[in-house]
Amino acid sequence: MINILLAGSISLLLSLLGTPLLIRFLTKRQYGQFIREDGPTAHYTKRGTPTMGGLVIIGSVVLGYALTHLLRWQTPTLSGMLVIGLAVAMGFLGFLDDWSKIAKERSLGLTPRAKLVGQAIIGILFALAALNFPDERGLTPASPAISFLRDIPWLSLWPALAVGFIAFIIICWANAVNLTDGLDGLAAGSSTLVFAAYTIINIWQFNQWCGRASTAGPLCYEARNPNDLAMVAIAFAGACFGFLWWNAKPAKIFMGDTGSMAIGAALAGLSVMTRTELLLIILGLLFVIEIGSVFLQVSYFKATKGKRIFKMSPIHHHFELKGWQEVTVVIRFWIICGLCVALGLGIFYAEWVVGQ
Repeated sequence: MINILLAGSISLLLSLLGTPLLIRFLTKRQYGQFIREDGPTAHYTKRGTPTMGGLVIIGSVVLGYALTHLLRWQTPTLSGMLVIGLAVAMGFLGFLDDWSKIAKERSLGLTPRAKLVGQAIIGILFALAALNFPDERGLTPASPAISFLRDIPWLSLWPALAVGFIAFIIICWANAVNLTDGLDGLAAGSSTLVFAAYTIINIWQFNQWCGRASTAGPLCYEARNPNDLAMVAIAFAGACFGFLWWNAKPAKIFMGDTGSMAIGAALAGLSVMTRTELLLIILGLLFVIEIGSVFLQVSYFKATKGKRIFKMSPIHHHFELKGWQEVTVVIRFWIICGLCVALGLGIFYAEWVVGQ
């Protein structure tokens, strides 16, 4: 537990104190955000706000995780390093996208195809590593089975399909969080809640871990390195929470694709490692709604040759155009996210209690 608290505290402080330094650095070099011309007019005032704030989130997580192991004289686990490596790789891809926007002085960065190919390569490499390197008990960091609260035995996939499934999850969540990052504090605050949920899940899995013969029960969890994954989860929660201080309206900095894609990938990685891929749909339902609104809008627009379901997608812009203040949308969406997190944690705990 000390390790978990230490990782979260270090990450929080680094993010809270490091973000203003990054703001000054980016402002001095005029590395600002470009705003969509078809977006809400209230957003035009945000033009020029420093972006790529995800750099401080990623840096805080990496340092928080590494320093905790160094201070506690412990060796990082493969599971923890894979999730952090996944976030760093996806964050680098997002950085290339953000930098392209700045260099070209427009709101569009990498082409959708280039971004998708990059995400697919990162997802596949992560899946290949996570499905190999078994420990002394023969347990690999990830499982080829599709999982809800734990592995579903009859939904075990062929190795190639398992790799594709994991990569697909990573791509979906990276883009879901990326699309949610459109209002001041929305993605940072919502992500903090979901990462906090995964901290609790990993702590519970560690306490009921099958590898601990003294406490293992009939519903023990076959997750690998749950205690270390809890450190990763709380490091991300702390980094996002610290960043939120500067990202809350009026935002002094945006996380950009650098942060949103890294966060989405980290959430997907944690769901894979904890054997809770389908549970993440409930925990992160807000992100699902956001990306779902874009899918519905685009599909309906093409099918009806120009008609729209929403005034604008993602759906948070729809409510803005209906007259809601930005801060109202953000707070209400945080409430929705909090309710989804509570529901997901309740289901997770209830399954264990009922099964005893």
